[in-house]
Amino acid sequence: MPSGRPWSTITGFHSPRFQVTFLNQTVLHSLRARALVAGILGALAACVLVPCAQLILKIQIGISQFAPAAIGIYLVVVAADLVIRRLRPSWALSSADMIVAYCMILIATLMSSRGLMDRLMPTLVMSNYLNRPEYKWDELVFPHVPNWWVAFNPQDTATQDVSRYYYESLPVGEPLPWSTWLRPLAAWYVFAAALFAAWMCLASIFRRQWVDAEKLTFPLVELPLELSREQTRGRFFRSRLMWMGFAIPAVVFTINGLNKIYPIIPELGLQNNLNSLLVNRPWRDIAFTTIYLSFAAIGFGYFLPTQLLFSLWFFFWFARLEDIVISAFGGSVEAMPMYPTRVHIGYQVMGAYLVLCLYLVRAAWPHLRRVFRRAFLGDPSVDDSNELLSHRRAVFGLIAATAGAIVWLCAGGMSTWLAMLEVCVYLFVVSLVMARSVSEAGMMMCETSFRPLDVVRTFRPLHSLSPRNLTLLAFPDSVFVRDLRGNLFSPFLDALKIADGVHLRKRALFSAMVVAMGIAFVGAAVVHLYIPYTEGMLKLYQYGSGNATMLLRHSVAQIQVADNYDVRLPINFAIGIVLTLFLSIMRARFWWWPFYPIGYALCGSWTMIVFWFPLTLAWIIKTLLLRYAGMDAYRKGRPFFLGMILGEFFMAVLWTILCTATRQEAPFFPWP
Repeated sequence: MPSGRPWSTITGFHSPRFQVTFLNQTVLHSLRARALVAGILGALAACVLVPCAQLILKIQIGISQFAPAAIGIYLVVVAADLVIRRLRPSWALSSADMIVAYCMILIATLMSSRGLMDRLMPTLVMSNYLNRPEYKWDELVFPHVPNWWVAFNPQDTATQDVSRYYYESLPVGEPLPWSTWLRPLAAWYVFAAALFAAWMCLASIFRRQWVDAEKLTFPLVELPLELSREQTRGRFFRSRLMWMGFAIPAVVFTINGLNKIYPIIPELGLQNNLNSLLVNRPWRDIAFTTIYLSFAAIGFGYFLPTQLLFSLWFFFWFARLEDIVISAFGGSVEAMPMYPTRVHIGYQVMGAYLVLCLYLVRAAWPHLRRVFRRAFLGDPSVDDSNELLSHRRAVFGLIAATAGAIVWLCAGGMSTWLAMLEVCVYLFVVSLVMARSVSEAGMMMCETSFRPLDVVRTFRPLHSLSPRNLTLLAFPDSVFVRDLRGNLFSPFLDALKIADGVHLRKRALFSAMVVAMGIAFVGAAVVHLYIPYTEGMLKLYQYGSGNATMLLRHSVAQIQVADNYDVRLPINFAIGIVLTLFLSIMRARFWWWPFYPIGYALCGSWTMIVFWFPLTLAWIIKTLLLRYAGMDAYRKGRPFFLGMILGEFFMAVLWTILCTATRQEAPFFPWP
């Protein structure tokens, strides 16, 4: 191990040796009934508001790790508590109660969106309704699909009513086919519950390392903490700087919303596609590059280290430079299947993920040894009393959840080795690095640039897999793997971090999380079925259908075409490994080294496509502020940037409510 920084800092901040944040004399709060009631009401509101906004109005208010809908609903809880505090102080919520409610609202919001329902429901009927003769799904797909995986009968190739009415709406007087959906939903809920349980166990295992030992900043918890603490909430809402920051997105989105109603009012543009300006080779061959101006993303970027901000936008353009160089020398810049980047970047990122995952485990190994001693040997010297789960339950729960997910895929007909690869790469490589990108880099959205299937393609052509395996992979990839926005692993970690700020017993969060997930499993499913069967999915936002269709058609193409093995794939995979190792060692040895490996790992993701520009602005603002005004001015500026976050998310929820009531077109929000 090189001298200098500890390995725990290669992706993030310099951190002192392990220390516990809670003092023995600190009083920890437990779960109270009033907190659970507030959380249940907020979760139910999320189950209704989020599907309405995303399906009908096409406002994506539930797709990010810091979801606008969750903040909007939570503001209602905060306002209600302020009123109750004046009228009946004994009924008021404590700071710990507020955090319980927020965590429940956030979990229900994400599950009502990309975290589960937004992609699960269309996937269960899509292949029946969207089947075309040229797709040849009758002979290539349906014979391999288990009956209990879908809401239609795959043995009957005709378009069935359960699918037709989902896309075209029910005839007058026709009842909604609830019973037809019960079996496939129950089956997929078993798989989802296994993944959610695994994330919960991983969050419990890694919490102490990331929160107490490495002291990651968890930027996404800043605003909920400000709104929850009784001692800071009043000061926050009285801050002139906060309202100045709030006013900027409020004015912009008010003008843009009025533009949709009265076109004579000019719209303030918040996006600009740069690819349309680049028409000549090699410039035209850069991957999708657009300016999105998100005030909330600028606000989050303000709380990140300047070197990390620099790394994020630098490696975004480093990936574009690779496209230009390869094209200039006559090389092929092929698109990465299913992702908005190039093949060479996708496989480099895969190598970067592998190295980062190994380093995260290496950095946490002293802590993990203690966890395993407690779990397997019952070592009494290891204290796990203030963890979400005891170490024994977390470790054995993780093993059981992982095995359960693998067995579920095998029961559907997938090969055991492929099911193990799919689940283990998803849980222990992709999800771990994505959670780190949120906890450390403050990414509002989780998104990667490869699937576990691409790992197979690194070493063998995909047509060598059986048609059954390729067909079955398309379903879990569509529902869980392809798009990680809404992934619950990061919110679980954020909840454990934010509990420290209000002295909440972490075991209290377990019951609240389980209740929130149960509400979303039922409530969000009902709304996600009611709206399409009432309105017709063809009139609604069809992200889930399009995503599933692309994956299934891509899988079928692999069956039909005997693609040759591409030697460039392992070469780029090796480049990603070597470059990430170099960045990691330099980051560990030299304090002045400005390049974070996590920036390289995210360079080809949709996350950086959306947020590279606001993060660049945040880097410029923070660099100038620290250089010419100092740390004191930086601390004083916090309310302004928190206000920008609150303002943008408040306007998203406000326009969702207004446009739902009036059926007007909603303004564009810069996090598609």
